[in-house]
Amino acid sequence: MITLIDYGVGNINAFANVYKRLNIETKIAKTASDLKSAGKIILPGVGSFDYAMQRLNSSGMRERLDELVLQEKVPVVGICVGMQMMGNRSDEGDSEGLKWIDADILKFDPALIKYVTKLPHMGWNDVIPTKPSKLFTGLESESLFYFLHSYYFKCNNKDDSIAVSEYGELFTSAVNHENVYGIQFHPEKSHHYGEILLNNFAKL
Repeated sequence: MITLIDYGVGNINAFANVYKRLNIETKIAKTASDLKSAGKIILPGVGSFDYAMQRLNSSGMRERLDELVLQEKVPVVGICVGMQMMGNRSDEGDSEGLKWIDADILKFDPALIKYVTKLPHMGWNDVIPTKPSKLFTGLESESLFYFLHSYYFKCNNKDDSIAVSEYGELFTSAVNHENVYGIQFHPEKSHHYGEILLNNFAKL
């Protein structure tokens, strides 16, 4: 069962529609009791870091999510801001992150970006796996994904980075530490490649 965390931030229906096409069952969780049968978890996120953290903390699901992820080791993937929330802190705000992965979220340096539109990093970009991961099965080369962000995930343990992309400089675009996964791009907006990745997550 893929459980989609609905805390008012992120397009839950887009993920549900992808999995419906793949004939994979999903459930939407809005309360702690909805997490009862969670076999795998997707934590989406859009907007600002502080707002997303405040919404999750006030949802009533935070404590149970920590138990599922940190104690019961249920596989979880964070998407975009959902990935950033898994770190310690962000340049974007003052809230503490979930601290599921030892990382800090930093703002891109516009001086390093050669494009006229400096920020946000928006549109299609390569995602280059840097180590074997079942998440990227069938996506090892020439795969493009859709990005929309101005901050990036900097792992304090380089081994947690499993893919990189380039925007002014190389940055980590996917992470994995034990059962915790994070991807900076939007698979639900990335057509065929995104479907493959979400299907791979369902098979973990």
